[in-house]
Amino acid sequence: MVLATSAELAAPLIGPARRRLTAGRVAVGLAALGIGYRLVLLLAEVPPTNSDEAVSGLVARHVVQGREFPLFFYGQYYMGALESYLAAPLFAALDSSILALRLPNLLLYAAFLALMWQLTRRLYTPWLAAATVGLLALGSDRILKNQLIAGGGYPEMNPAGALLVLLAVNLGLGVVRRRALAYAGFGLVAGLTLWDDWLILPYVVAAGVLLLGVGWRDLPGRQGLALGTGLLVGLIPIGWHNLTTAPENRSLAIYDVLNGEVVTSWYDRFSGGVLFGVPMGTGLCPPERCASWQLWWGLAYPVLLVAAVLLASCALFRATGRPERVRQAGRLTLLAGAGVTLFAYVSSSAAALTPVESARYLSCLLISTPALLWPLWSMATRRPVPNWPPASGCPGTPARGPVAVRPGNGRGFRLVGAVPLTVLAATMTLASMSLIGASPALARESAQRRDLVDGLDRLGVRRFYAEYWTCNNIIFLTRERIVCGVIRDDLHAGWDRYPAYPALVAEASRPAFVLPAGTALNAAVRSHLAGTGVGVTESSVAGYEVYQTSAPVDLPLR
Repeated sequence: MVLATSAELAAPLIGPARRRLTAGRVAVGLAALGIGYRLVLLLAEVPPTNSDEAVSGLVARHVVQGREFPLFFYGQYYMGALESYLAAPLFAALDSSILALRLPNLLLYAAFLALMWQLTRRLYTPWLAAATVGLLALGSDRILKNQLIAGGGYPEMNPAGALLVLLAVNLGLGVVRRRALAYAGFGLVAGLTLWDDWLILPYVVAAGVLLLGVGWRDLPGRQGLALGTGLLVGLIPIGWHNLTTAPENRSLAIYDVLNGEVVTSWYDRFSGGVLFGVPMGTGLCPPERCASWQLWWGLAYPVLLVAAVLLASCALFRATGRPERVRQAGRLTLLAGAGVTLFAYVSSSAAALTPVESARYLSCLLISTPALLWPLWSMATRRPVPNWPPASGCPGTPARGPVAVRPGNGRGFRLVGAVPLTVLAATMTLASMSLIGASPALARESAQRRDLVDGLDRLGVRRFYAEYWTCNNIIFLTRERIVCGVIRDDLHAGWDRYPAYPALVAEASRPAFVLPAGTALNAAVRSHLAGTGVGVTESSVAGYEVYQTSAPVDLPLR
């Protein structure tokens, strides 16, 4: 009798388990965890809302009421009001709230995961696609701010960029049945991005170049007509704006003003933009800071970017069939988008001057996640590679004569890839756990705003002046029942995005002043009021000082 080995005995059990544990099922489970994680935090109002998001909510309210139909975020001529229009149907059904404002963004995030699964599976492997979904399911403070807060452009950029690259790849591979519809969709989304937010332009241009490269034969026919029609429809908002507004408010003029630079050194820009910006912007850091040990990803990122470009370029040069050429070109498209995005950010003074908050400008790098992981993943998951390291030429180029496995490229080779991947996942997990740990304190900010509204109601305050980051929040939270105008630290009128609000406050006979305790503005207003000789009633409410005067005062200063 022949004794069965342990492997033979286990085979009937292992086989079904492997069939059950597919990359697709793992990806679905990880995506569900990522969506559930965000939904729980969304219900707790984490991350906390801010005055810019309140403006998006006010735009949505006005759209539902038929009062205004703005093309842009109130108070500026850039960043389209797409998020407000997406939230408008929910506002009509459920009334305005932070939850209703953010729910469309959660759906956009779910769409982003689905698109990244499809894109990574097309360009790489199913298991790398599952790993990519797993990393994107995690979410640090900076990541969730970009994905959930309706503050202008960020939640929709990544799904739009991933969709454009996926459409170009699928059209190149010939797996699209309704090609004219796909071309029309590509044009529509590409056009809308020019209205919505220009940060995604590197990916739009790279995807457009890929589409032209793989589909140029289609363009003289109905597919080209569909592409052009979709593009023209998508350009309607930005085109209408530029045709009807004053020259100084047109898109190129506005972005030229925004690009006005403060002189900073390249070292400071590289340090803030790459060494700090990449870890912060891609989800490795806890709220508002990065520890020195978390900055390793900032060093590794450009190295992996160059390595991935070399691998894809060499593979494209060696490719003999169209499908393989399209896949390698798709990989280079993701890498080009990442490279241009990173270069543009490092070229700006924001990378040096405000690295924490400005790291949001790197949010689009998430689209290139699988392309940056591929050099490490390919090492970690392969057996010893023939002819590696290469004596010359591209990695993996077939050698003349017998192919040999060079010594030292087995287990050690795989560890070189596996260790950084493990550290990356662990670092991102710790950053997500840091946000979870900080969520009770962050949720208290929402409770504090509600306490402030309750206090204002008790005091009978309906019209008041406050600083920018308080003002719009209170207007939106009270559904415009309480209205305020912005006052600056120099006691002059501040930045009121919607002029009707300060006009209402100015009409009040004795508007109050509601200012955060312990701030320079609070001290300046108190000192000014003391010098007027007018009686003032002071109250403390939820961390704010409320000043109600017995007679009109000359504030804000003219």
